[in-house]
Amino acid sequence: MNSSASNLDPAELSALLHFYTDAGVEWLVDDAPIDRIAQFEAQKAAKAQARVPASARDAGNRDAGNGGQQAASGTGPASRSRQAASPPPSMQSSAAVPDGGAVAAARFAAESARSLGELKDAVEAFGGCNLKNSARSTVFASGDITSGIMIVGPMPNADDDRDGAPFSGRAGELMDRMLAAIGLSRDRVMMTNVIPWRPPGNRMPSQAELDICRPFIERQVALAEPKTLLLLGNFPARFFLGGNGTIHSMRGEWRNASIAGLEIAALATFHPQELLAAPANKAFAWQDLLTFSTRMNGG
Repeated sequence: MNSSASNLDPAELSALLHFYTDAGVEWLVDDAPIDRIAQFEAQKAAKAQARVPASARDAGNRDAGNGGQQAASGTGPASRSRQAASPPPSMQSSAAVPDGGAVAAARFAAESARSLGELKDAVEAFGGCNLKNSARSTVFASGDITSGIMIVGPMPNADDDRDGAPFSGRAGELMDRMLAAIGLSRDRVMMTNVIPWRPPGNRMPSQAELDICRPFIERQVALAEPKTLLLLGNFPARFFLGGNGTIHSMRGEWRNASIAGLEIAALATFHPQELLAAPANKAFAWQDLLTFSTRMNGG
C-alpha cells in the first residue's frame, strides 16, 4: 500500500528517515524530475569552455560571425584550441583531490592549535579536504580529555554525521554497554575518530584524504597525551600500529603506538558496528575489554 509522508505520525516518519539513513540514502526525490545526465554534461561543457584561453574564444567567435562551419564540425582553430587546453580524460579529476599543498595547510593549522578547543575550531574551519564537502558535520572528540584513556574509531558513520558526535546511534548504544561492562562511561573517557568527516556512502578514505586528516588526529593525541589507546577496527589499528593485518590478528594484545612523539600503550578490538554485523565476535571483544580493564585497574 502506498502512503504519503504527510500521513505518517512523527514516530513513523522518524523511523522511515532512520531507515533511509542506514541504507545510505543521502538525497530525497525532488518535487520535479531533473535530468542529471544532461545537467552533468552541461557542467562539463562549461568547465571545458572556462579552460579555453580568452584569445581562443575570441577567435572562435570571429569564425562563428563569418559563418564558418569548421568550429561547428569540431575541426576549426577554436575547436583545436579547446582540445589542446583540455587534458585527456584519464588525466582529469571530477573533484579537487587534496595535494601536497593541502597537507601542508592541514599540518600548519593543526600545529598552530595550542589546545583541543583551538584544534576543534581549526578542523571546523579547514576547507582543504573533499570529505568535508559531502559531510553534514565535523565530528570532533568528546568526553573527558583528562582521563588518560582515548578510544579511537575509524571515521563517522551516518548517525555520527547526523548528530555531530562520535559513536552515535545503535553502534554508540552498544559502545556505552561495552564501557559500562568494565566500569566506564563515555563521559569518563575521550572518544574520537581518525577521520573527522564521514566519507560518502561510508566508503574508506583514500590515501590522499588520510594524509590530509593525519595532522589533526596526531595533534589531538599530542594535546590530550593519553596513557592508553583503545583502537576499534582495522583502520585505527593499522593507522596507529602499522602493518596490514586484520583486526582478528591484531586484537587483544597490548602494543606500543608511536605517534606525535609519544609512546602509548594501545589495545585493538572490534568496532561496535562490526559486532552488530557479526555478533559471534562479541565473545572476543569481551575478552579484549577484560584485558583493557585489567590494565586500567593496575593489573
